[in-house]
Amino acid sequence: MAVDYAVIVLYLAGMLAMGWWGMRRATSKSDFLVAGRRLGPVMYSGTMAAIVLGGASTIGGVGLGYQYGLSGAWMVFTIGLGLLGLSVLFSARIARLKVYTVSEMLDLRYGGAAGLISGVVMWAYTLMLAVTSTLAYATIFDVLFGLDRTLAIVLGGAIVVAYSTLGGMWSITLTDMVQFVVKTIGVLLLLLPLALVKAGGFAQLKAQLPSDYFAPLGIGGQTVFTYVLIYSFGMLIGQDIWQRVFTARSDRVARLGGTAAGTYCLVYAVAGAVIGTAAKVLYPHLGSPDDAFATIVKDALPVGVRGLVLAAALSAVMSTSSGALIACATVANNDIWARVRRGAGRRPAEHRGSPEEQSSEGQSPEASAGHDEVRGNRLFILLMGVAVIVIALALNDVVEALTLAYNVLVGGLLVPILGGLLWKRGNAAGALASVVVGGVTVVGLMVALGVLANEPIYYGLLASLVSYVAVSLATRPTDAAVLAAWRERLGPRPAAVAGTPGPAGD
Repeated sequence: MAVDYAVIVLYLAGMLAMGWWGMRRATSKSDFLVAGRRLGPVMYSGTMAAIVLGGASTIGGVGLGYQYGLSGAWMVFTIGLGLLGLSVLFSARIARLKVYTVSEMLDLRYGGAAGLISGVVMWAYTLMLAVTSTLAYATIFDVLFGLDRTLAIVLGGAIVVAYSTLGGMWSITLTDMVQFVVKTIGVLLLLLPLALVKAGGFAQLKAQLPSDYFAPLGIGGQTVFTYVLIYSFGMLIGQDIWQRVFTARSDRVARLGGTAAGTYCLVYAVAGAVIGTAAKVLYPHLGSPDDAFATIVKDALPVGVRGLVLAAALSAVMSTSSGALIACATVANNDIWARVRRGAGRRPAEHRGSPEEQSSEGQSPEASAGHDEVRGNRLFILLMGVAVIVIALALNDVVEALTLAYNVLVGGLLVPILGGLLWKRGNAAGALASVVVGGVTVVGLMVALGVLANEPIYYGLLASLVSYVAVSLATRPTDAAVLAAWRERLGPRPAAVAGTPGPAGD
């Protein structure tokens, strides 16, 4: 295992080095939170694919293939479909808004009434997404080094918090691009063909497994429908995904780069299911389906290759964890803390004090404000990172926590967000009613029927939609000035954001 250990250690050291490099580039709020809105198609598509394909998509996707066969691809497949829908239908408009959070979009569209509540919902979702990603370190580091759960969570979480805090989105973009390459090589080019060969090829799979393992809907039609509601729609509105859309340097990059990333997800989904099916032939009596990935890597791969594939699993977890962490911190700072601070009588940073008050060291007011904003967002990433590690140490049921987060996100925010983009008559009262009624319905039904039940998201979405339409029609339309400002934001813009493309361009 010495060679495998060396591969992993070098990989982790490289992640920290990129965090240090990213710190030198993050000199403004835009640099720190959205990589200066300068990513070209290659960097954009690679990092977008990296963030959506996390530990659940890799370890969980293989586990579903082990349990259900090829239809186990549906969970990751619906993630890819959601990313394709976002990229083709909405990404250009989202990129033009030039905001930092989903709640800022709601403020622009509805006049500021729904931002705080939506910010709290989005913060809870991103926090739990970061926690569940961090918990996956326990499994991976146990396989790699035999570490106990607590030490594994602290070690993996500390590395992600370190490089995310140092360079913000620049560091995360660079590390995600490396993680995308490692995942592609490790999972698609190495593990997939080696697992198939080890299991005897497709002919042997069909000979040894029931026909249900090769049925398109073997996992269940209702399960697939629920995956679409939760994951496909979740891709349309999640802060972690939108924050990556904001990094695109043009509408075209957001649309075409996102389409490429979504297509990659579809391929990754099928690969995971095939690997899991092969593992079922090789190891038919595993204690848990989620053990399939680690088992086939540990037993079926040669030295060196095994280390690279385990690094690929670590890459998957780290990319989702870092993306969720910066999203959580961005929402906490810009949507919650900034509103609380303004409510206490303090003005926003960009309007505080005179130039002399803002810059006691001879800096320009713009540079001083920029450094203050970077320091503030860096502090929030550190605080949220520590909170994520502490919660992860105390949490046991990962699946229920993630399901709760996605149900509340989709049930509460899907309708007002898409309604704001698609329906002119929707207003602030309708959006607020939709968030509250949808969220309460989802949570209430999860308490009554169980967190993993399908009905909460069905009825929660229905209640959210009915409330949005009924209240919007029963109350005054959105003020004309607010709609005019919204349309101006959505209007045409230059093909590329001003400024040099930098290393993130083509």
